[in-house]
Amino acid sequence: MVRINKTLLLRVILFLGMSTNVFSQESAAFSLWDKIPGAIKKADYTETLRLDTQGNRTGVRKVSVPTLIPFLVENKEAKNPAVIICPGGGYALLSVDREGIEVAKWFNSIGVSAFVLKYRLPSDEIMEDKTIGPLQDAQEAIRTLRKNAEKWNLDANKIGIMGFSAGGHLASTVSTHYLDKVYDGQGEISARPDFSMLIYPVISMEKGITHNGSKESLLGKTASAELIAKYSNQNAVNENTPPTFLIHATDDQAVPVENSINYYLALKKNKVAAEMHLYQNGGHGFGLGNKGTNTDWPTACEHWLVANKILAEKSVYLFSYFKGNGEDGLHLAYSEDGYKWQSLKRDASFLTPEVGKDKLMRDPCIIKGGDGLYHMVWTVSWTDKGIGYASSKDLIHWSKQEFLPVMAHENETRNTWAPEITYDEVNKEYMIYWASTIVGKFPETQSAEDSGYNHRIYYTTTKDFKTYAPTKLLYDPGFNVIDSSILKDEKGYVMFLKDETKLPAQKNLKVAYSDKLTGPYSKASDPITGNYWAEGPTAIKIDGKWMVYFDKYRDHKYGAIKQTDKGWEDVSEKMIFPSGIRHGSVFEVPKSIFLQLMKE
Repeated sequence: MVRINKTLLLRVILFLGMSTNVFSQESAAFSLWDKIPGAIKKADYTETLRLDTQGNRTGVRKVSVPTLIPFLVENKEAKNPAVIICPGGGYALLSVDREGIEVAKWFNSIGVSAFVLKYRLPSDEIMEDKTIGPLQDAQEAIRTLRKNAEKWNLDANKIGIMGFSAGGHLASTVSTHYLDKVYDGQGEISARPDFSMLIYPVISMEKGITHNGSKESLLGKTASAELIAKYSNQNAVNENTPPTFLIHATDDQAVPVENSINYYLALKKNKVAAEMHLYQNGGHGFGLGNKGTNTDWPTACEHWLVANKILAEKSVYLFSYFKGNGEDGLHLAYSEDGYKWQSLKRDASFLTPEVGKDKLMRDPCIIKGGDGLYHMVWTVSWTDKGIGYASSKDLIHWSKQEFLPVMAHENETRNTWAPEITYDEVNKEYMIYWASTIVGKFPETQSAEDSGYNHRIYYTTTKDFKTYAPTKLLYDPGFNVIDSSILKDEKGYVMFLKDETKLPAQKNLKVAYSDKLTGPYSKASDPITGNYWAEGPTAIKIDGKWMVYFDKYRDHKYGAIKQTDKGWEDVSEKMIFPSGIRHGSVFEVPKSIFLQLMKE
């Protein structure tokens, strides 16, 4: 009679009934080796799973065929940093979900490609030398990423490694023993990680501080003093050890916090850049964080990656605008998705206007220049012959406001409206441009409508905001044109503009193009806005497509259109804007700048 283990049967049933989605992330996994070095074939040695009572995988045992599970970031505009993740489990199993796949998904969310390494678990049954088996896999994983950097769109100089618990020991081992010749055919590709992140890591094999399970699995129960010293990785730190980020909980009863502390002190002694966060509680195995202060470590890790220029700083969209007639000055709103906009500083002004005939601050346009400063121009008056200018490092503290008399040379100038500024990266200069009416100019489009205004776009250039080139005509499309906004595109420059013609009514937005910032620009396109009056376009690319914001001024609303493969889609109904927002500009700022603005 065959006896059935009811507990085992329940686990098998639960496992078979699990959603196939549980392991769907691993469908792209690939073997690390064509021929595994130092392998001993053992037919009955097969990978097994550890499951909880609900049938969820909590670990993988008896890993004998190492694989990498890729989680690639879809960003073709730049090469991406990448991280190899080594799950923990005392060198006896791999917590591939909690300390692997979940972490890889988090890395993807911040723009880092990730590869979960299912490294071989040390065993005399399948390895000629189990002490080097995991290190062989870690070295080859790093080399594999570097060999395939172009294929996977990776930055070959930003390949890092992260390890949890015993995986932290492996990560610190490859960070300190990357020159060890542990297998044949290593070639010339470096196995040194460019950075490492060690999360409640086992570092030492020494008695009283080590994790005994990890030590015995890797080195055996009778390891020599020499072997223990070699794989106590704080002893192997030198000036070439990669920059390191360390996380540990003080109340860790499995892996004493001194593991991280001693490694940090060795890094400090050798003048290696390092950052360590020790939490009051959290125990061991908290992964991305479960409760208490340890839940903050992923944010701290992201900041560390940014500070060490491994990861580009996240940006936030800002909108500079005015309210009313522009008498109270500069207003700012922010958005993280380009759709939902919220005012900053409780919609109070960041800068009060001081120059010009009427001391207004209408149509504020802000860009970040090649010098790292934010440069702003604005309309100072309805009837003046110049514009306002100021600069700032942080959008809070501004230089002394200046009046630029850009149309003073034309006695018949009626106005100088809606100035914008664009930086020419090739020539390292700025072009400031605006709309003006000069009485008697362009009689072919002169009309009594719109109080006789008959605008064209004029410009000047400067490299230092101290001297300016003589004002010139930038764009004459053969109609009354205003509110131009020029941005760099893949093929050159694109100008969004308003056709100001009232009879027959246009009052819509159009587009023109040029190879050079200073033109000449093409004939204006057909209208890109709908059956309403639109003005004050400002645009930015979101997910590779132009988003154009504008004032539906007769409707007292703000709107937006989005570029699609089939043309332009009105997405105004999806937008949320601050009440009373008027003509301004949209631009991106680093999150650090945004956080300072939030304090105002």
